[in-house]
Amino acid sequence: MAAPLRLTAKSASPGIASGPAFLAERPDAPAPSTAGGYGALEKAIDISIGELERLADGADAESRDIIDFQIEVLRDPTIAEATGARMEADENVVFAWVATLDAYIGELEAADEEQMRARAVDILDIKNRVLGALAGTPIADFPPGSIFVGKDMEPSRFLAHDWSKGGGIALFAGSTAGHVALLARAKSVPMVIGTGRFSAADGDPVGVDGDAGAVVLKAGGMLIPPLAPAQAPTADTQNESSELRTADGVPILLSININDPAEIDALDPATAGVGLMRSEFSITSVADAANEERQLAIYRRVLEQAGDRPVTIRMLDIGGDKPLAGPEDLPGLSASGLRGIRLLLARPEIARVQARALLRAAVFGRLSVMLPMVTFPDEIDRMRELFREEAEKLGRRSLLHRMPPIGMMVEVPAAALMLDTFGSAAFFSFGTNDLTQYLAASSRDDIDADAGNAAPAVLRLLAQAVKLTAGKPVSICGDMAGNPHYLPGLLAAGLRHFSVAPARRPAIRSAIIGLNADGTKAAGE
Repeated sequence: MAAPLRLTAKSASPGIASGPAFLAERPDAPAPSTAGGYGALEKAIDISIGELERLADGADAESRDIIDFQIEVLRDPTIAEATGARMEADENVVFAWVATLDAYIGELEAADEEQMRARAVDILDIKNRVLGALAGTPIADFPPGSIFVGKDMEPSRFLAHDWSKGGGIALFAGSTAGHVALLARAKSVPMVIGTGRFSAADGDPVGVDGDAGAVVLKAGGMLIPPLAPAQAPTADTQNESSELRTADGVPILLSININDPAEIDALDPATAGVGLMRSEFSITSVADAANEERQLAIYRRVLEQAGDRPVTIRMLDIGGDKPLAGPEDLPGLSASGLRGIRLLLARPEIARVQARALLRAAVFGRLSVMLPMVTFPDEIDRMRELFREEAEKLGRRSLLHRMPPIGMMVEVPAAALMLDTFGSAAFFSFGTNDLTQYLAASSRDDIDADAGNAAPAVLRLLAQAVKLTAGKPVSICGDMAGNPHYLPGLLAAGLRHFSVAPARRPAIRSAIIGLNADGTKAAGE
């Protein structure tokens, strides 16, 4: 067992506690999504007020003051007025309300007085509580006797927890002037702040020394050094050697596609990484799309589970046949016909929340971001600029983040024919499902029947497109990649990185071993 690691921190509440770690930044289990709309938002606010009022029942005067402040903010008419003004500018009601609270949080975080800065987490608390109520995913409690580990802690979460069975708090950031520190001192809960990020797993034994100001990681662990705001990964996220080789010795990368964070468990040691995570299957409602913290928790889980292997997360490919719940509540969305990158650029409020979550998640692993349905080079340029703007905002808030490589899904024939003009794309990944549909002018209902007939044209287009990539990393993540029948043609086209559904990985691995790099069968096969 690794030797215990003692990290210096700052005492926020005296006392000594030990117990299993509870990592705060984890996604709750998905729940049925709730459609948006002003009425739904008002209902979620009312639910949140009711929850806070129940927490206040029987609470001491100090706790009641904190809850009263949060209820007052939820009922503040100026918040409603600012939200209404944003709605008049064609913003969805949920995003308008979130943007209003985010502006309030930003003002508090920029305040000169520490006590005012500490209030920012109180507003973040109620924002996440309302979004949870709107999506049907309320903030969950954590096991009694645990050591709460996270960047910060919400006052209502502290008040809802049973501290009679022990436990403590270790925060990467935090403030001694914050409400949670005040409550911890009042209830004699050991608490330290300012530890910096450290590695720990759920259930690892952790000690909190609120007297001396320290955290003891009894299972070992390490302090995660801070990164510069826009620091790039030191290695190419898709250009690492793999043990898998063709019969004539050419290395091949074999990754998996995932639709849900739980599928990361299929990432065994023989897999190069996650070549495609379809984020729209985890972010299915307007409320989730507006919830930066929930998205961060989802992406962080995948990155941490992947360890040092690369993970490519595709931004929301919504629109068309994959709408968010309640599309009627995004003005003009249902009738616009927009999808993928065009929709994200037309509704930047959606893209900005996801960009912030991805920027913050990038510090937890080897993240690349993939843009869906790109057709023209300026679409990548505009999204990269949006990421830069959000990175600057995170930097001003002193939130740890990193700029990931940004590449594109190649699934529009016009883009595939012009890949040499996409100079700002860090990498390319061919999505053969849509590429086949558009190349064959098929409908979604007919694509399965047409795929076989269209395959020769798709393979010819892929071979031409690979030659236009100018040496940038290139992969294939569509259904064709998981079909051994097409593997000879894909190898002959020059593809060397395949990302497939977990269930298809063994068959593709076996087929690759029996083929030469030019797609011909190995001798004796």
